[in-house]
Amino acid sequence: MRSLMIRPGGPGDVGAVLTVFDDAVRWLVARGQPGQWGSTPFSEVPETVALAEEYAASAGFFVAEHAGRTVGVLVVGQSSEPVPAPSEPELFVKLLVTDHSDAARGVGSLLLEHARVLAVTGGVGLLRLDCYAGNGGGLVHYYERQGFTATQTFTVDKPDGPWHGQLLERRLPGRR
Repeated sequence: MRSLMIRPGGPGDVGAVLTVFDDAVRWLVARGQPGQWGSTPFSEVPETVALAEEYAASAGFFVAEHAGRTVGVLVVGQSSEPVPAPSEPELFVKLLVTDHSDAARGVGSLLLEHARVLAVTGGVGLLRLDCYAGNGGGLVHYYERQGFTATQTFTVDKPDGPWHGQLLERRLPGRR
């Protein structure tokens, strides 16, 4: 992808991250799929603004830019509830979100490759993530096409109903 750059992010990127989240929420809602993240823009919810600030302050925060505009965000680190703890060292994709412009086409794959490289460089043989399993499993199938294998399902009780999740993993060659 021409003029795409993946760089470490920081607190100054919170506004751009919220813009990408808001774009994703609008895109999902326009398709009648609010189950993943709801229908309220993240920038209007204090809890999700705080989460974006937390991510932006972490060492595992990366921003994909195209022509100076944020088109994707990756956050890696360790898994946490409700995801079951791993039985071996891992790198966990805590967040992967892209906007839906033509400039962002393929950015998700590139950010996942960046996570894979980070894992291998760190000597880790397991890359895991979780995602929304609703809407016919479309997101699960996307990650399977990216080389991940679905392992466990889980459900999170939310005020507006259950949120169905899927844990996926990717074993990295030469590691165990």
